[in-house]
Amino acid sequence: MNWKEILFLSCLATFVLLFVLEESDSAAVGTRKAVGEEDKESVKKKIFIQESDASNFFKKRGKRATKSRDELNAETRQMLIADEQRREYFEEQRNEFENFVKEEHKEQQERSREQIEQWRQYHYDGLYPSYMYNRHHI
Repeated sequence: MNWKEILFLSCLATFVLLFVLEESDSAAVGTRKAVGEEDKESVKKKIFIQESDASNFFKKRGKRATKSRDELNAETRQMLIADEQRREYFEEQRNEFENFVKEEHKEQQERSREQIEQWRQYHYDGLYPSYMYNRHHI
């Protein structure tokens, strides 16, 4: 086979394939709509927005244009949520630090109380109450 015959056969196969695909598409699309298809059309109209709204849907607002009420409400809601989360975080941090400080203070009081008690036991001179002016110096 030479190259002309190969080219002719490949073009013929492409033509036959396109003709078969075109026939199958036209056979699948009917001219009459069934009852179920009409319901689908009404559902589509309910789901999808109008063409005029769809064309403006993805357009960006100009930099100097005012924001819509929905945009402002959404931004305000996000800021309030962020503020609330920040407030809860710092309140939790403050509570943890206050608990830590309380524990440290209690431990320090316990250590100092024990040291004072040990000092009193060591320096006890048998008198009650044990005051420095009760000691008799010669």
